[in-house]
Amino acid sequence: MKFISTKNKIEVEAEEAIFSGTAPDGGLFMPSIIPKVEPNDFKDTEDFQLFSNKMLSLFFKETILESKLDAVVSEALNFPVIQRDLSGDQIPISMLELFHGPTAAFKDFGARFLASSMNAIMEQQANPEIVTILVATSGDTGGAVASAFHQRRGFNVVVLFPKGRVSPRQQHQLTCWGNNVVSVAINGEFDDCQRLVKEAFSQQEKFKNQTLCSANSINIGRLLPQATYYAWSSQQYFSKYGMHTSFIIPTGNLGNAFACFVAKEMGFPIEKIVFATNANRTIPDFLETGSWQPRPTEPTLASAMDVGNPSNMERFFYSFNNHQSLINILRAVSVTDEQIAEQIRREFKDNQILCCPHTATALYAYRMLSEEEKRRGHWCVVSTAHPAKFENIVEPIIGEEITVPEKLAELLELDSSFVSIDPELSQLIKVIAAA
Repeated sequence: MKFISTKNKIEVEAEEAIFSGTAPDGGLFMPSIIPKVEPNDFKDTEDFQLFSNKMLSLFFKETILESKLDAVVSEALNFPVIQRDLSGDQIPISMLELFHGPTAAFKDFGARFLASSMNAIMEQQANPEIVTILVATSGDTGGAVASAFHQRRGFNVVVLFPKGRVSPRQQHQLTCWGNNVVSVAINGEFDDCQRLVKEAFSQQEKFKNQTLCSANSINIGRLLPQATYYAWSSQQYFSKYGMHTSFIIPTGNLGNAFACFVAKEMGFPIEKIVFATNANRTIPDFLETGSWQPRPTEPTLASAMDVGNPSNMERFFYSFNNHQSLINILRAVSVTDEQIAEQIRREFKDNQILCCPHTATALYAYRMLSEEEKRRGHWCVVSTAHPAKFENIVEPIIGEEITVPEKLAELLELDSSFVSIDPELSQLIKVIAAA
């Protein structure tokens, strides 16, 4: 399997795609082909790790990772994926809980796989250079990447987050690591963080003796493992009930959503994909008007989705011949802060469901479906983070204290520290040089 740039069709090996993050021409790497499967090939693979290993092996044939993949998957994806049944009144609905990893967010899947696979590749090199992992985060990504690479020999991590734009517990997760992890608060928005990362890669010659690598969802090594839980959960439901699954996905930078598209294209029993966005309407407006117009980020309660210029739209544009064909297949729902707050309150009061602000956007999108559409097939709402990470938002709404997961509680006991800089590449260069 080769990996190809979305810009000028540069082809590279899997190892180079994973370590480069972005292509030299500024594009994002894609598999040269998306392998096709027959659902029956996976019908007897109920164990998530075994399923993921079998599925991902299709992307890593004849690569260094081919012989290492079983060990990588076993190390990285070693926590539960729970598909929780919420069905009632003969309406098939479930919630895919993706927050049972070490940092209580779905980002653990991609970050841990990326760290483990990069480590496996470096072990095969005679004199590996130290790699600096550069990551911009709107909340959950940075904590997951820091956790995944913490104390791994040969890696330094620099995490950029927008100062004052993440929840207190999210910020603690971003800044509690030390050792080989440096946390940087940017005086700006997430888009400033993302822009700085892109500038750093486009001007890598300015980083003397530094090998930079991206750990954002633009990295194919993070994106592909995220497709596993969509493939696995849809296959499990299909095996039991003979129904395809439609997913409603909280959406920010579109990596998680594109991963679902990959699973669908492979042939797993997925029907519709609906994006639930917050007040940042870049995606819904494009689907309504046909005009792609990135804009400044608007801060919302669902802070991890505060993205005005989603990077992974590049992969959707690459995958479709024209904008209209893309518009015909995708759907998006924009949810305001007022609607998010009301959904959190209502789900807890009426259905005893505790949800974070991001999951609330997906639940709102589901509740707004017509009764006819709800009964037409199986719907699955994707829950991306544990509500305890957003206690400052959720607890005042529901009027109760949220129990903190054990692994998250352990992190919150650690000391934290970070440096603050303006969104200027020259300042970031100094931080990285000192890492």
